Amino acid sequence: MDAQGRDSASDMTSMKDQVGEKAAHLKDTVADLGRKAGDKLDEQRVRAAQSFDQTASALHEGGERLAQKTSSAAHATADKIQVAADYLRDHDAKAMVEDLGGIIKRHPGQALAAAVFVGFLAGRAIRNGN
Repeated sequence: MDAQGRDSASDMTSMKDQVGEKAAHLKDTVADLGRKAGDKLDEQRVRAAQSFDQTASALHEGGERLAQKTSSAAHATADKIQVAADYLRDHDAKAMVEDLGGIIKRHPGQALAAAVFVGFLAGRAIRNGN
């Protein structure tokens, strides 16, 4: 092989190595971003559960001061919020998505209605934000 051929082969090998390094760096960056997103999601999930806990406690305490009929409604609401807090604390994002998929499969009509309603609210929020 002449000098020019060796230089071309060397350049090709160098470019191949550089592409490999860039691909590995990109893969590491994407993996890091995925971990950070998962960590943020878990952090928000824990915060939401804590907020639900606080709301449930406040309703229980407030329910003590109300009349018996109103008190039982406040306690029932607080119990439901407590269940939501426990669910958020005990399930990661993947488990929640799987549960949501199961609910959608069992109740497709209601899921479609809920999606339309959420879309309507999101559209109004975006329109009012402008």
